[in-house]
Amino acid sequence: MKSRLTLRNAEAAPLKLIEPFDAAVFAERVQRDIKGGYRLVSFFAHKTGAQNARLYAVIAYDGDGLLRVAATDVAGAFGSLTPDTPQAHLFEREIFEQTGIIPKGHPWLKPVRFATASPEEMGIMKFHRVEGAAVHEVAVGPVHAGIIEPGHFRFQCEGETVLHLETALGYQHRGVERALKNGPDKRSIHYAETLAGDTTIGHATAWCQALEALAGVEISFRARAIREIALELERLANHVGDIGALAGDIGFLPTAAWCGRLRGDFLNMTAVICGNRFGRGLVRPGGVAFDIAKPRVTDILNRLDAAYEGLDAAVPLLFDTPSVLSRFEETGRLSIRHAVDLGLVGPAARACGIELDVRKNFVRRPEPSTRFTISTWNTGDVFARGMVRWLEIQRSIAYVRDRIRLLPDDEPMRPMQPPRPAHFTVSLVEGWRGEICHTAITGGDGKLALYKVVDPSFHNWMGLAAAMRGQQISDFPLCNKSFNLSYCGHDL
Repeated sequence: MKSRLTLRNAEAAPLKLIEPFDAAVFAERVQRDIKGGYRLVSFFAHKTGAQNARLYAVIAYDGDGLLRVAATDVAGAFGSLTPDTPQAHLFEREIFEQTGIIPKGHPWLKPVRFATASPEEMGIMKFHRVEGAAVHEVAVGPVHAGIIEPGHFRFQCEGETVLHLETALGYQHRGVERALKNGPDKRSIHYAETLAGDTTIGHATAWCQALEALAGVEISFRARAIREIALELERLANHVGDIGALAGDIGFLPTAAWCGRLRGDFLNMTAVICGNRFGRGLVRPGGVAFDIAKPRVTDILNRLDAAYEGLDAAVPLLFDTPSVLSRFEETGRLSIRHAVDLGLVGPAARACGIELDVRKNFVRRPEPSTRFTISTWNTGDVFARGMVRWLEIQRSIAYVRDRIRLLPDDEPMRPMQPPRPAHFTVSLVEGWRGEICHTAITGGDGKLALYKVVDPSFHNWMGLAAAMRGQQISDFPLCNKSFNLSYCGHDL
């Protein structure tokens, strides 16, 4: 009897252990899992012919720390899972875009990024319309004021109230997944570090974990600790920047000004480790390229204390001010039911009360010194998304203090081996935006036959659209900032 492949995070298995189900059985297994409270973390197609492909669905069993992989072979089309499983909607559109294979019955089937083969026609596609004499349409972007990335937002409004928002991205597409295929080579790690430029440590760690699993290499405890410290510093810099940006959006300048400066202090701590504020050059297959000597431990601890002192003066002031609460509370609210149905991850999910965090649910080689508590809130609004960040800032600082004081004594780098032929692995990392998922398949020559990346933004863009329903259109900048999703991380 066929069964699904079961893996732990960053564990590899021979590809032959994945036995494809009949399409109907595949659909029934995936939908049964989702209805049972499990999550679709990745769903993609690996082409095996002009019209043929093997579909892979990776399901997270968060409570057990397990990943289950189901597959089916399809020719030209398959029955869409989306009508019963909304989490699948964007994955199925991407499968259609990348392979031409049709998910029959998908309620809104169109390419995710490319309406035609011509990049000059980016964003020219049919958008959902709400009909009615009082309904009007507002188109924003892809070019925006300021320095944010390009993306198009199409609002259907009645007066100032948003009835529907549809997002069209793709302007940042660089073909990174295709570039990673047939690797690894000397360029691969640099592609991984720039999958989303503000998530260098998160994506580089996911890439290295995947390669190490395929090669059967276990990194040292010291290397893992340094990666975790760098990951938390990346989270701290971005969370602090986001809280400052939320404050700036409503004109609360004390917190905006302080957080702008303090974000730079956390970036500088990463530079203390490796010489680069974004952590480029630090995480490498086999471990880390830079160790943390004792004088730098003391330096980072002193910088952490100083930064926390500044944050403790600036951030509680934001959340205790009535005029701020009147803008944050009940704005862009998302229910836990919507968050689960859409498969949200990261702070956006935790702000709805969902205890979802790779650092807790998919721990690799747990150590007594690395206990971790998930930060949640339960109102699902802008306030909750900001408050979860503040809670995570406090816990990340405590975590970095503990880890850097108790760095293990073993070597920071171990020799790598080439990936094993015909293997499959899934690598998860809790980046600052949420769950990062890298899936890799090697061919018979040990080269990467497929490399699939799911940035947390891929899950969460629909969450922003849902949060805007019934809101004033003037609240969009604030809601958008409270999610702060990646455009380039979506367009891979």
